Amino acid sequence: MNANTLATAQTIHAIFLDVDGTYADYGVVPEAHATAVQQARAAGHKVLICTGRPLPMLPESIMGAGFDGVVASAGAYIEVAGEVLVDRSFPADLRRRALAALDAHDTVYVLESQEATFVTPAGEDRLRAHIAAHYASAPADRAIGSSAILAGLTVRADLSTTTFAKISVFESPVPMAELVAEIGGDIDVVANSIAAEGPHAGELFQRGISKADGVAAVIAHFDIAKSASIAFGDGQNDLEMVAFAGIGVAIEGSSPELLAVADRTALPPSQNGIAAAFAELGLL
Repeated sequence: MNANTLATAQTIHAIFLDVDGTYADYGVVPEAHATAVQQARAAGHKVLICTGRPLPMLPESIMGAGFDGVVASAGAYIEVAGEVLVDRSFPADLRRRALAALDAHDTVYVLESQEATFVTPAGEDRLRAHIAAHYASAPADRAIGSSAILAGLTVRADLSTTTFAKISVFESPVPMAELVAEIGGDIDVVANSIAAEGPHAGELFQRGISKADGVAAVIAHFDIAKSASIAFGDGQNDLEMVAFAGIGVAIEGSSPELLAVADRTALPPSQNGIAAAFAELGLL
């Protein structure tokens, strides 16, 4: 698509918003963003959250504007108007190998399902320290943002029978690439979208699942053409979604890889970028 192509209210019908760094700033949604979502929906558009977060990490403080659906766990879970379209968890063998490798290296990780997020007793304090350090770097008080990450946390000594869609690793003594190689099979990693810690942290997911799957499933459900979709994102797990959508929008300051596949850019949430972009695209 021509990078200069502007959408109109008549051609954009499905809008997908990443959360962290796109719709929300340190877990807090600017009022202008919530208003823009409400106005776009009132104009007849379908607006959905499309995030790496699982459902327990999507509290009212993020979802309060009202949405037509949610793509969670980076495409592993898709729900539209209360109907679950996709719900994929790690297969048992991959789950076993992943946990064995993570525990062998004494990593700090969270297992993410749509019912709860799980951490071991040994990892809980270290996890909370990582989250606190991340939100302490915010330019203002972001207590709401940090509490959203930890609110659904369940401490469980034995995680061997726990089902989950994704794993967020916050601290590893070995690089994530080494962990992926050790686990083997259909697993891959992207940078952690909540609290990046370089090569020793990341999000482990089933290879072949991405946010683009969510976009495809939703537009098929609504019988909307791919060309009538728009996706906003800023992270590595947004690459496939931004490349797939009819118009892909990268937040300014995103990685060169994401900027390269995007059709246009938007300002960050600290500057009400989603609201400005919606207005420019004629969505309000």
